[in-house]
Amino acid sequence: WMRMCSHAWWRSLLLILLGVFLRSLGASQTHWTFEDTLSQIGLGYGVLFLLGFCSLRQQWLALGLVLAAYFAAFALYPLPGPDFDYLRVGVSAEWLREHGLSGFAAHWQKNSNLAWHFDVWFLNLFPQEELFTHNAGGYATLSFIPTLATMILGLLAGSALQKPQNPAVKIRWFVTVGLAGLTLGWLLGITGICPVVKRIWTPSWVLFSGGWCFLLLAGFFAVIDHLQRKRWAFPLIVIGTNSIAAYCMAHLLEHMVFKGT
Repeated sequence: WMRMCSHAWWRSLLLILLGVFLRSLGASQTHWTFEDTLSQIGLGYGVLFLLGFCSLRQQWLALGLVLAAYFAAFALYPLPGPDFDYLRVGVSAEWLREHGLSGFAAHWQKNSNLAWHFDVWFLNLFPQEELFTHNAGGYATLSFIPTLATMILGLLAGSALQKPQNPAVKIRWFVTVGLAGLTLGWLLGITGICPVVKRIWTPSWVLFSGGWCFLLLAGFFAVIDHLQRKRWAFPLIVIGTNSIAAYCMAHLLEHMVFKGT
């Protein structure tokens, strides 16, 4: 078990550093930022490994705790005052008019929320070409916490796939969980309790996107595993078993071929 644990945490570190490397492409020095997908996965991967040895009940509890705690942290963080300079953090008045959040949802406003505040402190602990003030896309290091919740959903889905149950029972369970996630995530967003924002991976986005994933899983499982219609899925198998390589190729080709760096 210790060998597996060491391997998992070593893999976590490699994923984090690989994400840093990809975000540093074209820069004159290492760009210490942790919002890349690989870094986000790496930051939570070791914890997910440990959760894999817990019971299903504990995994569900962990999912709820992560989502509730992250929601509460953002909700309790004070809203920016009326004199907050959004231009200083890369948010124009035009963007605010078109995409800005209001009311309670403003606790998740771009580059004025808890995760942004954390990065202004945390990322400036690393050597940077210039002082970090904001991420242009609104991405944040702390998004790895709700990303862990998404990974827990994957852990739960994997456990369900391994159960010796009738395929029809599994499909119904996937559909039920998928519809529940979609509905709850949508309701949280439409009511303004928690906006559905992918870039900072809000708890409502975890539920909404997770719902779609469970529905898609139900469809793929029904066609490939239950009906045994597998041949058409070979390209998906290739990408799925080499997903990190495919992800890196996409970024490397962009810089080496299209940007010439």
